[in-house]
Amino acid sequence: MKARAVPIALVIGIAAFAALPLMLKTYGVYLSTLFCVTLMATLGLNLTVGYAGQMSLGQAAFYGIGAYIGAIALKAGVPFLIVLPAAALACFVVGLALGFPALRVQHHYLAFATLGFNVLMFLVMRNEEHITGGTFGISGIPRPSFFGYSFDGGRPFFWFTLFFTVLLAALLWWLLRSPWGRAFAALRDNPIRAESLGVNITAYTLLAFAIGAACAGIAGVFFAALVQFVEPAPFHLSTSLLMLLAVIVGGSGRFFGPLLGTVVIVLLPEWLRFMQNWYLAAFGFAIVALMIWLPGGILSIPDRIAYKRRGR
Repeated sequence: MKARAVPIALVIGIAAFAALPLMLKTYGVYLSTLFCVTLMATLGLNLTVGYAGQMSLGQAAFYGIGAYIGAIALKAGVPFLIVLPAAALACFVVGLALGFPALRVQHHYLAFATLGFNVLMFLVMRNEEHITGGTFGISGIPRPSFFGYSFDGGRPFFWFTLFFTVLLAALLWWLLRSPWGRAFAALRDNPIRAESLGVNITAYTLLAFAIGAACAGIAGVFFAALVQFVEPAPFHLSTSLLMLLAVIVGGSGRFFGPLLGTVVIVLLPEWLRFMQNWYLAAFGFAIVALMIWLPGGILSIPDRIAYKRRGR
């Protein structure tokens, strides 16, 4: 009975979220779309960090690579459905290359390696003005259109983005429940034992980075089409830290963890704006409180309740 309840609840939740922009104004629709875009990137980061156990502080760099590829190609008139896989493939290849340090270093050393990559890409985006436009950015990015129908409006583009977010989530759900997903979990829990069971440590470490990077690249293309203007600021190291925060706060290694974590980093600051100048302080306090009382993330609450009941 419970197995059937979960898919039904998911369908109802997606349908309710899809109908939400009908009751929202322009900024609310924008935030809902930004939530979907950010969720694509955090789902990929959860695969790298939560399932494969590889610490990464470079997700915003792949997000930016996808956004700039999308901005340049879409302005050149390349169809959206060609730009999307092209950006994903480019980030996949760069993610493979970045994965090689993960074969030699672990934990905080790996975090510093990916941090350096993020800083490097940010400097390239800011200084290579002949490609990226530098701090002036790239403007006038068109939104997709198919068979004469344009997704230029806020609500149509939200539904378009939501469809691809659900599709990406479904693909990752399938992947994590395949033998590949079990290999990723084995790599996270005990690499030596995983290798003794026949898991190719090298291949799966590289794949963890590459697939996570490809998800961020896809999100970047949608971000470029959403804001229709791309410049380096959204791809700073702080964005990588927020994405990592979303994974940890929601529940690292839990499939729906990034969903709740993305609500925290995208929507919670907006809900706290009624506090005016104090809203960022309240946001920071809420995050610190979550990390102290729920180190396993929001989705660890049922496990904590069950543990206390068994203790009694």
